[in-house]
Amino acid sequence: MNVKSIKPLKRAPLLHVSVQESLRSYIEDNHLDAGAPLPPEGELATQLGVSRNSVREGIKALESVGVLETRRGIGVFVKAFSFEPLLENLAYGLGGALKQIEEVIIIRRTLEVGLIGRTLEVIDADDIRELRETVERMRVRAERGESFPEEDRHFHQLLFRCQKNEVLLRLIEVFWLAFYKASDFVNLNNTDPMQTWRDHAAIVDAVEARDLAAARDRLDKHYAGITRVIADNKTTVSSGRMT
Repeated sequence: MNVKSIKPLKRAPLLHVSVQESLRSYIEDNHLDAGAPLPPEGELATQLGVSRNSVREGIKALESVGVLETRRGIGVFVKAFSFEPLLENLAYGLGGALKQIEEVIIIRRTLEVGLIGRTLEVIDADDIRELRETVERMRVRAERGESFPEEDRHFHQLLFRCQKNEVLLRLIEVFWLAFYKASDFVNLNNTDPMQTWRDHAAIVDAVEARDLAAARDRLDKHYAGITRVIADNKTTVSSGRMT
């Protein structure tokens, strides 16, 4: 039986990546909880047999994903787990990579239609009043023929704020940001601001009436309208390129 030789590595792993893996292992092996300190940078460099610069790069990389935090003048510590870095990276990735804006709409539509029922159970009069005030600002701008992205952003946060679910609110924010970043790929100037205002007013009516079927239907129709405008604009853009 012929034993095949091990193929040589095409490329050695980057040193700071190896440092990251070693630091992760150190945290796991020692069962370090949030707030636990790591050894000083110089000591880590000696133990790992690498330069302090390599240790510094590895620490910065782990800070970017929320594993470590540096307290200036004090040291490096294990950071409490948070979805924040993941969600921030998700917003960046979606906004920069999605050429098909419908993908963002599908996610937003599914998330909000699916979770509006919980809002109807817990929303109070103060939240509804704030929703009405936001919709009124939309109306004023719509009558001037203006779009109202900030009011729209606030509206969708308000709609789910009462659920007191921070991860949900961050996801809504992520997909709102991704939608407006991805909107650069498609001309949305044909969106009718008056119709958009009416859509939001109808959603508030259904929420205030605690009518789940109507709330879901009006949210769904709102996103269906946006999808139609996007599809029409993309068809126009494609036709223009072909001619």
